[in-house]
Amino acid sequence: MTATSAPAALRPHAEEAFAEELGALAEADDRPRPERWRLSPWAVATYLLGGTLPDGTVISPKYVGPRRIVEVAVATLATDRALLLLGVPGTAKTWMSEHLAAAVSGDSTLLVQGTAGTAEEAVRYGWNYARLLAEGPSRGALVPSPVMRAMSGGAVARVEELTRMPADVQDTLITILSEKTLPIPELGEEVQAVRGFNLIATANDRDRGVNELSSALRRRFNTVVLPLPGTSEEEVDIVARRVEQIGRSLDLPVVLDGADEIRRVVTVFRELRDGVTLDGRTRVKSPSGTLSTAEAISVVTGGLALAAHFGDGVLRADDVAAGVLGAVARDPAADRVVWQEYLETVVREREDWKDFYRACREAGA
Repeated sequence: MTATSAPAALRPHAEEAFAEELGALAEADDRPRPERWRLSPWAVATYLLGGTLPDGTVISPKYVGPRRIVEVAVATLATDRALLLLGVPGTAKTWMSEHLAAAVSGDSTLLVQGTAGTAEEAVRYGWNYARLLAEGPSRGALVPSPVMRAMSGGAVARVEELTRMPADVQDTLITILSEKTLPIPELGEEVQAVRGFNLIATANDRDRGVNELSSALRRRFNTVVLPLPGTSEEEVDIVARRVEQIGRSLDLPVVLDGADEIRRVVTVFRELRDGVTLDGRTRVKSPSGTLSTAEAISVVTGGLALAAHFGDGVLRADDVAAGVLGAVARDPAADRVVWQEYLETVVREREDWKDFYRACREAGA
């Protein structure tokens, strides 16, 4: 009987996908490390921003943006204040959160996903009700949350979409972040955070008014605002890198032949997002959607799949047109009018965009 290997994960955790880079950094890192950190703050920043180690090992950039933002985020985690990553959708908040946790603790899985249905137990603890009924309240019947496990192990916990959680669930974090303890009244005990514990939360600043943070909770965080990519070149670079990574994991062709289409998608998204063409000459209306970098990555990845399975493996305008229309026209009535106007007044006039114009017209027919 032959042994079968475990199936490959569709999306490995950061600490698994970049294990070689993390290992090389740990070996080359001779700077002071906070207690229970796998790397020094300098090495964590290098892991996120990329660089070349003395032995020639190349560390790929995980975040493309201002260096100071990364340094402030890493320095915050080295203090007793929690970190809040704030920004519009698609600014790599979750991506940065995961990679920070992987570099600091070697474990990015201590995660609470915030939704309207997130219960208090997801942040504090729950109970194994079979054991609770058989034994009564006991440590054996208690089910620790990811936050409780991070406190006990001196690791970094993550809370995604904090402002989507109900306000009373959000406020369970106040004692944890201010006193660094988690009371368990049923047992007359508490869990004290050991050194190395901290928390990274992400929030979408378009969710203001959904479940806005109380001033008491907001004071427990150091807030770092993640901006959209500053230039078109930066955004093209981000999209190309992420699509290439995703394409490799899905056994899709490398996207290098599709660089022109990536640039077109990014240009369309930036112009509609900003309300003006890149040359500043023409004002355009903006649709209701965010048209974020993450959505551009999704459009190009979908186009790459079309090119791989129903084309010749080269990304072309026909492969991304439908995805662009789907991303722009979130409101079938108003957004479609915005898109048609942009298509006729901007795209049609670009001499080297004729194939893209034709593909988009056909996709919207």
